[in-house]
Amino acid sequence: MINVTSDSVGAKPGGVWDTLRTAVDSSAIGQLYREHSGAITARLIRVVGGDFGLAEEAVQDAFSAALVQWPTDGMPDYPRAWLARTAHNKAVDRLRRRAKFETAIDPDTVEALAALSGEPETAMEVTEIDDYLRLIFTCCHPALAVEAQVALTLRTLCGLTTDEIARAFLVEPATMAQRLVRAKNKIKIAKIPYVVPARAELDERLDAALSVVYLVFGEGYAATSGGQLLRNDLCTEAIRLGRLLLQLMPEHAEPLVLLSLMLLHDSRSAARVDAQGELVLLEDQDRTRWNQAQINEGVGLLHRALLAGVKSPYAIQAAIAALHSQAETATATDWPQIAGLYAELLRREGTPVIALNHAAAVAMAEGPARGLELLDALAADATMRSYHLYFAARADLLRRAGRRDEARAAYLEAHRLVGNEPERRYLAKRLAEL
Repeated sequence: MINVTSDSVGAKPGGVWDTLRTAVDSSAIGQLYREHSGAITARLIRVVGGDFGLAEEAVQDAFSAALVQWPTDGMPDYPRAWLARTAHNKAVDRLRRRAKFETAIDPDTVEALAALSGEPETAMEVTEIDDYLRLIFTCCHPALAVEAQVALTLRTLCGLTTDEIARAFLVEPATMAQRLVRAKNKIKIAKIPYVVPARAELDERLDAALSVVYLVFGEGYAATSGGQLLRNDLCTEAIRLGRLLLQLMPEHAEPLVLLSLMLLHDSRSAARVDAQGELVLLEDQDRTRWNQAQINEGVGLLHRALLAGVKSPYAIQAAIAALHSQAETATATDWPQIAGLYAELLRREGTPVIALNHAAAVAMAEGPARGLELLDALAADATMRSYHLYFAARADLLRRAGRRDEARAAYLEAHRLVGNEPERRYLAKRLAEL
């Protein structure tokens, strides 16, 4: 769910994996990690017979080796291929150590890993679509709880840290870490196959798969932490996965409306930050920088879905995004209709985050006093008390209502809770203005 006021969206857990992610975030290796760790992991999971832990540990080893070797030896000509090959070799090493101390080694797995290690470097640069789909649908197996399905895919495919996933779910990192461990143990114990399911089984996993893709997009559209507001690699990946799901299940309209929703939101990306990387609110954006081709495609997909009678939550959200995208100016935005759509979405799903978005839209349509009434009704909710966008929205409405001292207190709380640096700087700027 993307907040209409701020124009923002929602190996073993912890330990070495999260430390590695932090260590590489500011380097060229960090960029490679964000762009390719998911693909390398997905591919390796297939080769090692669905062993999530082994694949993640081997990929950790590969990136750790890059951190040690590349600063002195230089970056190789095909860095992704180097990382993939090194991960394969590390997996073989780990299997041999297991054979020595724990269980017998599977010769077929070692042979498959050796074959991959001998591939031409350029061939290893090509992403294998089936590996992504296998990973998504394995993680979205009905034997797992829906939240565990989504969290595990975000962790394994996209390389998000435990803390980032916890922020996306609005839960404590320790809670998310336990959830991830249980999910991977369940896959191992239940022997869930690492395959794209038969068509008869696809329907029951579609909702979770769509949730995975949208949460990946949400993390890219408004990163929960780090120095950048946008992670365009994740947005691009989510849109690509959305297209793949649409191709895989053309008889279903839900992938169509989700793709529409992501395209419409992503069309505004270039205008959401200024030349210095600072946050620009929706109302202040240069709309000439919006991607009109994406808007046209997104609106076209939405029309197809609506003509087919689709009235799902994703369709409602896409309709809201379309109204924003088609408004030539901020003042021309049809806020009453947007507020009405949020009311319908709230009636169907009723989550606190949707209620927050509804309140923000009502404030734009009817004034800050009415919006504050609705926000006051959410004040006791535990989710909202730890959600920086709740306090940011409240601060903005208090500021507009002329209640400066209360606005300052709300901005301070939002600033305390926010994890993204551009958003933190924006909130600090608002505080300074007060």
